[in-house]
Amino acid sequence: QVQLVESGGGLVQPGGSLRPSCAASGSIFMIYSMAWYRQAPGKQRELVAGISRTTNYDDSVKGRFTISRDNAKNTVYLQMSSLKPEDSAVYYCNADLQATTGRRFMAWGQGTQVTVSS
Repeated sequence: QVQLVESGGGLVQPGGSLRPSCAASGSIFMIYSMAWYRQAPGKQRELVAGISRTTNYDDSVKGRFTISRDNAKNTVYLQMSSLKPEDSAVYYCNADLQATTGRRFMAWGQGTQVTVSS
């Protein structure tokens, strides 16, 4: 059994910062990549940032968000700065991983709400 647990969302004013994190636990053999997605009301879920051997970002967050990973802790972080109201969404953690059973699959966290408002 594998779990991804996010934390660190919340309410912040425009221009502020947040640093959500996501920890993977359970019967994990290897994590190939991790990523953050977000979904705003009435919109499709979209990729925000991903990290494997390299990092990639959606154009809307380049220069403002930084994704990082602590492999020893199976944890991924998303440093979000210069936040805008349009960044408000539920942020989901994702991991492409292989369990100790040998099965490879995509795991998802439960989501953490980020609201940017004055």
